[in-house]
Amino acid sequence: MAPYATETNKSQAKEDNVKEDIKTLDSTSQKLKIIYPYVITFSYWHLAGLYGLYLCFTSAKWPTILFGFLVYMLAELGVTAGAHRLWSHKSYKAKPPLQIILMIFNSMAFQNSVFTWVRDHRLHHKYSDTDADPHNAHRGFFYSHIGWLMTKKSEEVIKKGKTIDMSDIYSNPILRFQKKYAVPIFGTLCFVLPTVIPMYFWNETFVNSWHVNILRYLVNLHISFCVNSAAHKWGYKPYDKSLLPSQNILVSIGALGEGFHNFHHVFPWDYRTAELGNTKFNITASFIDFFSWVGWAYDLKKVSKDVVKSRAERTGDGTDLWGNK
Repeated sequence: MAPYATETNKSQAKEDNVKEDIKTLDSTSQKLKIIYPYVITFSYWHLAGLYGLYLCFTSAKWPTILFGFLVYMLAELGVTAGAHRLWSHKSYKAKPPLQIILMIFNSMAFQNSVFTWVRDHRLHHKYSDTDADPHNAHRGFFYSHIGWLMTKKSEEVIKKGKTIDMSDIYSNPILRFQKKYAVPIFGTLCFVLPTVIPMYFWNETFVNSWHVNILRYLVNLHISFCVNSAAHKWGYKPYDKSLLPSQNILVSIGALGEGFHNFHHVFPWDYRTAELGNTKFNITASFIDFFSWVGWAYDLKKVSKDVVKSRAERTGDGTDLWGNK
């Protein structure tokens, strides 16, 4: 496990330059243009998911519900340990077998290809909560939660998106495979198999199996969306009180450790996304630790205790959630 070096003058200068760039952007300057086919698709998913919730209490079999929870957990890890911590932030490295597993899990979540996910997320961190942020929280809770996916990207998002370095993603053969065969991969892993498996193994009905899986898919989506919305609105700010991202325990529980968001925006390279080795509600960190023990994950980056403590004392709001002072 290789600890990340302490902050340097060079990295701090780079951060300051980005902040200056952010200040030039107006967070409410452009009107939103609705993409109606996306609105219709999301509306169907929500209606089908609500029906799936009803079926969970009426006719769906327990194995179907438990299987849905298992798929939810695996799909969430594909987002948190895969698209987020591994590919977006390169906070650790993974050998090909683990990358293949994470690509499969990520495809079960179907939040676009890793190519799109990483570009949007790197853009979000570089220009957080400005017009160049794909899910700018200053536009309101609904927009940062789901509205940004049903409207056209702002001019700043398109412009700044072209400046994001994606060379590591384009050079990854596993991610190129996912992008090349996106339709059959997402269709099979997110929708077909989770529907067919309950029907084949314990004779679940198609109606029950399909709608419970859509419910599972919606939960995956909304849990991930809460990191962009709820964790940018409610919570504590122990590391930088000037940022919107906050420590939100409920989001951390649902998103397997992604709700320590104030820490994450201050130290995005830390593979744990949480302070001082904390693994409370952080299943993703434990998942990565397990594969580090297996030998498939390596070069796990982390911020030193002294750097974390110094930053909290310098710019934090004074809260101490875990008794680390």
